[in-house]
Amino acid sequence: MIRGLGYYRDGQTHPELTNGILIDGVLDGNDVKALEHMWEQAKDGGVDSFVWLGLRDAQDDEVYLAASLFGLDHLDVEDALSQVQRPKVQIRDGHVAAVLKVLGYIEETSDVETGQIAIFVGPSYVLSIRQGSPGDLSNLRSELERDVHLLKLGPMTVLHGILDVVVDGYDSVVNELGIDIEQVEERVFSPDLTDDSAAIYKLKRENLEVRRALDPLLPLADRLLNAAEVEVPDPLLPYFRDLGDHLLRIGEASGQYDSLLGTALEASRSRQAMQQNSDTRKISAWAAIFAVPTAIAGVYGMNFDNMPELNWEYGYYIVLGIMGTACVLMYRAFKKSGWL
Repeated sequence: MIRGLGYYRDGQTHPELTNGILIDGVLDGNDVKALEHMWEQAKDGGVDSFVWLGLRDAQDDEVYLAASLFGLDHLDVEDALSQVQRPKVQIRDGHVAAVLKVLGYIEETSDVETGQIAIFVGPSYVLSIRQGSPGDLSNLRSELERDVHLLKLGPMTVLHGILDVVVDGYDSVVNELGIDIEQVEERVFSPDLTDDSAAIYKLKRENLEVRRALDPLLPLADRLLNAAEVEVPDPLLPYFRDLGDHLLRIGEASGQYDSLLGTALEASRSRQAMQQNSDTRKISAWAAIFAVPTAIAGVYGMNFDNMPELNWEYGYYIVLGIMGTACVLMYRAFKKSGWL
């Protein structure tokens, strides 16, 4: 499905060239002919003239139609269609082909939602293919169309904008995970004993989703700044450097969260084990205390005839006193040792 389309020249939009193509419609052969005409005009318009076609949840046929228009490599197209593709950025002969995982945070369930964006950038064209809910680019297109100076810098402006949307999504998700981790830490180290192993394991799984999406992109900024591989306009270089700083910061935060969760999990397990040991000691202490009167009562319950104490006038009370005294002394001893 065509989610967005624009023809840009001299930092201005030219909607009259896109009127024949239905937004939110399925890309077909007629659209490809119109797009081909637009692209020819963009190539003749100079380095600041380009076409940006955005697809959303497109069928395979639509993607292959767009790929044939811009002459994309079929292996890159297959990667763009694969939902299990590892994030990657390839730069060949001034063309950029990237597959990025896009993250979103679901507040109600504290889950990390994963989508995907494939980006193809070349002379006078940008093709973005988005799968899933996260990573809406409609606001990005509107913002760029209002910024004449950035649009004049050509297709690399759109590439940076999409990368910035993706990285901002990572930042938002990592911040939300940080809040969840703080809450789990408070429960783990609170005076009240709670079993947080399941919650910690879930957070580790969600953080792993972030690492899978983020780690392959850490060297991205340096590669894009390499003028021998792809031309980045000088005014955009600070933007890419800033993007690289954000990637590194988010990567460090995610790595620290993984360590914190591992520590919290070990602490939770240790507290559970300590509580079990404490319960075992309490049970053992009470069992020992009650064993004394049980043993004495057992002796006097054997009912032998030759037991002198049975005829004592105060024998019953003396035995009860011995039982009580022994229980009290043992209770004080266990209390002092911390078993009770």
